[in-house]
Amino acid sequence: MNAIFNIKGKIIETNRLILRPFKQTDLSDLYEYASVDGVGEMAGWSHHKNKEESQKILNMFIDEDKVFAICLKENEKVIGSIGVEKYGMEEKLTEFDGYKGREIGYVLSRAYWGKGIATEATKAIIDFLFYECELDFLICGYYNFNF
Repeated sequence: MNAIFNIKGKIIETNRLILRPFKQTDLSDLYEYASVDGVGEMAGWSHHKNKEESQKILNMFIDEDKVFAICLKENEKVIGSIGVEKYGMEEKLTEFDGYKGREIGYVLSRAYWGKGIATEATKAIIDFLFYECELDFLICGYYNFNF
């Protein structure tokens, strides 16, 4: 079953990254990577057409409190996000009955693709979810055009 999850101010550090809740001051960084053609599309959403669109998404990230900003430790620039979402089809995936789980997904600025950033961030989130939040399982999928 879908576990209850909120970030609740949690900050996770890795060698190169800080994973933290989004803040209003992240708008320019969010728009910078989310407006690039092909970035959002790889995660299943259209790239942002303007800052107003990014502002709506930023507000949602803050209000829902389940999406971490992926920040470079060296300068605190936001270069992506990693969300801990409810997984779909809970009623059909009966093998998970009685277990606590979520789905994770991420998006990363094109400038940082191929550098191991997504792997580093995802490993840290997985450790947090299993060892601190005590989830039993995680689901993660991909689109056929993005592998």
